[in-house]
Amino acid sequence: MHITRYTDYSLRVLIYLAINSSQLATINDIAKSYNISKNHLMKIVQQLNIKGYLLATRGKNGGIKLNRLAAQINIGTLVRELEDSNKLVECFGDNNQCVITASCQLKQVFAQAQQSFYQTLDRYTLADLIDSDQKTEIGDILAINVA
Repeated sequence: MHITRYTDYSLRVLIYLAINSSQLATINDIAKSYNISKNHLMKIVQQLNIKGYLLATRGKNGGIKLNRLAAQINIGTLVRELEDSNKLVECFGDNNQCVITASCQLKQVFAQAQQSFYQTLDRYTLADLIDSDQKTEIGDILAINVA
């Protein structure tokens, strides 16, 4: 299975915010910590804010933080929301041009694999990704002062 860079970066933003839960973070802080484009993160943060995963405060003392507890953010649900338009194979989409679709079993095999993928992700929350050992270690890597 493959997730888009958009989903990958979204997960990274949420992990950062879960570790940095004691204070507001900025997009610039997150971009520097992960060495990724601030412009990409701006779009991602805007969408995560719209979807209710984080809360963005504008202004001089503004920043972003999680809008829910990390234990309330299900990874499977999040990835489904972000990957909704990502069709695994052509025959999953509305613009299917494959001539063997009517007789091919590949669609069912991939559908079953995709279902298993999401069922696995459904077993985890953001909190599971940052238990106490990982929280300290990731905090050190990202230069976050973990309280």
